[in-house]
Amino acid sequence: MDDWQQEWWKQIEKTAIEVEEFLLSVEKVAESFVEQVSETVDVFVQQFQGELVEEVDSFVQEFIDLITAASDEVEASLWEELEDFVDDDFIGVGSQKPTAENHPACINCANYHGRIYNGNLLVCGMHPYGWNDENCPDWEKEQ
Repeated sequence: MDDWQQEWWKQIEKTAIEVEEFLLSVEKVAESFVEQVSETVDVFVQQFQGELVEEVDSFVQEFIDLITAASDEVEASLWEELEDFVDDDFIGVGSQKPTAENHPACINCANYHGRIYNGNLLVCGMHPYGWNDENCPDWEKEQ
């Protein structure tokens, strides 16, 4: 009767060893699989990052080119409109400072304009031809 018990324990031992070997081989296969997947994912991520950087750079460059082109068009359009706005009336513009002899009431006044348009002096908005004496009622100190 001892023989079948010993055989039975030997078979259980053999089965345990085979199960252990099987599990070790499964572990090796799983580790190998995880390493291969990890390497594949790393390669994919590196390629994706490279392509993403290229795409973003390309997009940014196209955006900058678009803005530059639009800016050039706007600037050209503004200059064309400015040329239409400027006429011969404003070509002869000069300036004159107030002195003790000419417009003494305007010396250091914040309202003084003093621009000459085609030979005509505009002293200020309130008194286009200036004030007659030295005490202008609208005089304000320059800041």
